[in-house]
Amino acid sequence: MKSLLIPLLALELTGSSPALSRETLSGPIAAELVRVVDGDTLAVRALIWPGQHIDIKVRLADIDAPELFRPSCTRERVRAQAARDFLVHHTGHYVTLRTVHLGKYAGRVIARVQTDKGEDLSTLLLQAGLARAMDDRTGWCPKDS
Repeated sequence: MKSLLIPLLALELTGSSPALSRETLSGPIAAELVRVVDGDTLAVRALIWPGQHIDIKVRLADIDAPELFRPSCTRERVRAQAARDFLVHHTGHYVTLRTVHLGKYAGRVIARVQTDKGEDLSTLLLQAGLARAMDDRTGWCPKDS
């Protein structure tokens, strides 16, 4: 797979510079999928330089999927598993990262992630009803739970 080699090392330097924390790498950055963590997070291994890789978690940009590890109700847990399974089914061995920037948690970045067919994973999850737009804060559990 051809890839544009873009240094990702700077992405691990959270807090080293206020300017650095606002930087965005436009990509494309080819990455090997290591595992699907949950419905909106992947673990990838990206080539940052010849012979140099970085292992990092990537949060899918602009969406929120139900919590898999600390669900608030049974409905959220079931939907979280469905979102994770959807990503497992729709990702291959490689993904492409675009518009990569630091997340609010150390060791994780936020990016637009495309499948090897060029499909945007955030868009696919939204269309399948397995995620919400990031600005939608209605919650995953019924009000009476």
